[in-house]
Amino acid sequence: MSVGADVELLGLYWTVSGPVEVHYGREWSLFSWADRCAEARTVGFSGLGLWHADIRHLLETQSLAELKEIFDDNGLRYLELEFLGDWFLDEDDERRHAADETRALLFEVAEVFGAHHIKAGNIAGVTCGLSQITERFGELCADAAKHTDAKIVYEFMPPDVNVHSLDAALTIVEGAAAPNGGLAIDTWHMSKLGIKPLELQRIPLEYMSWIELSDGQFANMEDGVDETINHRALPGEGEFDIRGYVDACRGHGYPGPWGVEVLSEELRDNPIDVIFRRAYDTTASQFGNERSST
Repeated sequence: MSVGADVELLGLYWTVSGPVEVHYGREWSLFSWADRCAEARTVGFSGLGLWHADIRHLLETQSLAELKEIFDDNGLRYLELEFLGDWFLDEDDERRHAADETRALLFEVAEVFGAHHIKAGNIAGVTCGLSQITERFGELCADAAKHTDAKIVYEFMPPDVNVHSLDAALTIVEGAAAPNGGLAIDTWHMSKLGIKPLELQRIPLEYMSWIELSDGQFANMEDGVDETINHRALPGEGEFDIRGYVDACRGHGYPGPWGVEVLSEELRDNPIDVIFRRAYDTTASQFGNERSST
C-alpha cells in the first residue's frame, strides 16, 4: 500500500537486516547494501538504518563513497545511525574508549551521508547520575556538531536504569539544551513504560526529534531480553495503540520522517522481499484517515 506524500518511512536496521544475532553474535547483515537499498526503493521506503557492526562489515569491501552512491542511486533520502553507548562514562573508563571509536565511525558516516540522526542511550543499563548524563549529553551533541548536521537523539527505554520516564528524559534534553539534541520515541518502549500517547505532547516540539513504530504485548515475557530482541510485532499486529501514538505525535506537530523498529525472530527468517514489504505495508497502514475499530 502507499501513503500520502507527507508521510516518509524508514526501514530501520534491526527490522530489515534479516537473520542477524542481535547483541549476542553476528550483528552484520547477510543482505548486501545494494539489495537493501533496492528493496527499500521498491516498496516505498524513503530511507534505511545502519548499526555500527554492520557498517564495519560493509567497509571491509566498500568505501563510504560507494555506499553513499548506492543509497543515492536508489532515491533514498534519510539514514539513521546507531548506536552510541557509554558516552556518559569517564574518559579513563575502558568502555568509554571503545565507545569513542564507535562515535568517531558514526560521525564520519553521518557526515558523508548527511544522516538524519544518530541514536544514543544506555542499552546496557549502566548506572549513572542524571546530572552527569545531562552534562555528557551536551558534550556529545557539541562534539557531533563539529562533524555533522545530524541530530543526536536520546532513546530512553526500560533497560535504561537512569532514564526510564518521560520526566527524566526531558530533564536530560532540556538540561543539555543542545540545538542538535533531542529524544527518540519508540512506541514499543513507550508502551512497556506505560507512557500513553497523549503524554508525548508534553515534549517540546524542538525535542521531539524522531519517532519509530513497533508493536507488541503488554504482558512481559519471562525473559525480558528475549522479548526485546526477538518478539516484537509489526505495527498493527500487536496490542499497543500505534495509531494513537501516530495521531498524538502528528497532532503535536511532528512532521516525520518515521521509522519501523521491529526486532522479531519470525520476521528475520523471511526472504528479503517479504521482510521489506511486510515492514512497509504494516507501518503505512497506521497513517490512514480512519482509525481501526479494535
